[in-house]
Amino acid sequence: MKRSIRLTSGLLVAILATASLSAYAFTGQNLSKHAKLSLEEARKIALQAFPGTIVKEELEQEHGGSGYRYSFDIQQGKVTHELGVDANTGTVLENSLEGPDSD
Repeated sequence: MKRSIRLTSGLLVAILATASLSAYAFTGQNLSKHAKLSLEEARKIALQAFPGTIVKEELEQEHGGSGYRYSFDIQQGKVTHELGVDANTGTVLENSLEGPDSD
């Protein structure tokens, strides 16, 4: 009985930890109130511009466009692109090849 309770408690903690991490899954989440586009909408736009796997994503305040942009590092094979999407208009602001030493 005690083992069952510990197992259930551990499972509940793991589920809650995972749920809270997904709510803050990208850098700049605190800026979301300034964005008209959701992260999901910006992802779709970015992947249409450069198909691949998103390996890094953030919402940041930047010069140009509306002042807020989603920034994605998208990997396709050995090539990684940095793609910026305006957080209010959905305009692609940047689509450039990442350097070999970039994070």
